Amino acid sequence: MFFSRSIGASAARRALSLSSRNGSSLVVAEVAGGDVTPGTLATITAASKIGPDVTVFVAGHNVGAAAAKVANVKGVSKVLVADNAALANKVAEAHSAALVGVAKNFTHVLAPASNHGKNFIPRAAALLDSSPLTDVVSVVDENTFQRPVYAGNAIATMKMTDAIKFILVRPTAFEKAATTGGSGKIENVDAGVSSSPSAKFVSESQTKSERPDLGTARVVVSGGRGMKSGENFKMLETLADKLGGAVGASRAAVDAGFVPNDYQVGQTGKVVAPDLYIAVSTLRIISLSTR
Repeated sequence: MFFSRSIGASAARRALSLSSRNGSSLVVAEVAGGDVTPGTLATITAASKIGPDVTVFVAGHNVGAAAAKVANVKGVSKVLVADNAALANKVAEAHSAALVGVAKNFTHVLAPASNHGKNFIPRAAALLDSSPLTDVVSVVDENTFQRPVYAGNAIATMKMTDAIKFILVRPTAFEKAATTGGSGKIENVDAGVSSSPSAKFVSESQTKSERPDLGTARVVVSGGRGMKSGENFKMLETLADKLGGAVGASRAAVDAGFVPNDYQVGQTGKVVAPDLYIAVSTLRIISLSTR
């Protein structure tokens, strides 16, 4: 499957002006617990396949430690830091506004295909007259990418013609970049954002766990409606802990209230691509990535 979209005159002029900076990529880092996420490291790997010029954009509040760590990641040439109290919480309006200010200097803007990335990347792309491409699993060349369609039953090859290409990367499809061996220069930038009048951060509820992140775990133990109760999921949690894995669940199990919704895997949950997947009491296994 092949797709191409023509660009208008204004976009064509921008493409001409950017042509001298062939394949300059900006990776938008996702920060959690004072460090960049594994998905960010996978996105850096994807960006390196477009070209050797990879810059990382770290936006948030008190993100100096995360910026210093990502500067050491192999393949990173520069780190741009936007440290602003308005970016403390992942409000899409603020983060997209901060990104627009720096994205104009790059041909490609990449971010992990997480809930956060899917929330603010389309906003930033729209502000720059671009259409984002989601769930990219392969880089063919600097203009051509592959993504799954029809619940992963087919792979579409997509050609992007936008002057600035916004790409959401499926983290499980790329190896994580090495956290050592880099010597990126850190540069502070003025985000130029303030609290959004249209959106206000109220609260955040997270399920804390010592287990690996479900989206990047090498081992996943998943249960379905047949587990019959949340109490019975403790058996799966014990197995997952012994294997050093994460616990997942089908939509039916989540809808039944057995486990929280951040356990859900599949099309309406998290995409997983583990080395070992154990499904217990599920009717069928769908939407597992093989990339």
